[in-house]
Amino acid sequence: MANQTIAKNMPGALLLEGGAEFGGGMADPDRQALAEAGGPSALVAIIPAAAAPDHNAERAGKNAVRWFRQLGALQVESLPLVDRISADDPAIADRLLEARLIYLLGGFPAHLALSLQGSRSWHAVLQAHGSGAVIAGSSAGAMVLCSDYYDPAGDGVFPGLGLLARTCVIPHHETIGRRWVPVLQHARPNSLLMGIDEETGALTRCARNHWQVYGKGKVTVYRKDQVAVFGPGQTFRLDG
Repeated sequence: MANQTIAKNMPGALLLEGGAEFGGGMADPDRQALAEAGGPSALVAIIPAAAAPDHNAERAGKNAVRWFRQLGALQVESLPLVDRISADDPAIADRLLEARLIYLLGGFPAHLALSLQGSRSWHAVLQAHGSGAVIAGSSAGAMVLCSDYYDPAGDGVFPGLGLLARTCVIPHHETIGRRWVPVLQHARPNSLLMGIDEETGALTRCARNHWQVYGKGKVTVYRKDQVAVFGPGQTFRLDG
């Protein structure tokens, strides 16, 4: 019931990105997210948990901090949120409550989803989002924000965090992601699929239906027998 109450009042923007998050082509969507969060002085909190399984969380977090500082952010921190135990740390949850832009890095989607599901930190993310914070995710970070996600390591489709209902994100769409389309269409025939190229982001504000493409690539939307492709600057709706 608590999550439903928060979901009815979600003024914060949502940015979903297709991977290669710190390449130069991602500057446009990330600058837009920072602007939506309140500008350079907004507190940016990085969640590096998806990179933890291959012991890359610290390095990835530092890369994220460096990247957002290059974009003009004055307050950026990578939180030590790397697993389910740390996701229940009250101090980490408190920092997420204060953040105006919360960014989930790419890596291993199953580890990220299991770390956050039902945790104190995820509840804090929902509360922050409900009060206007921007939520952003790249690759695995974008995948788990949806109702379901495909895990290539486990070769299966699993429940996500549900911030975006009845939708699955396919990152790296122009490279490996396109291969996942038939799997998701079979496993979740009633879901809408959003294929996002690398160095590309799709951003929506509070309505969740109106999206705009930022970055260097394209967003491909699969609705049952229909496929639509949108390039940089173009807008689209997920409700048809």
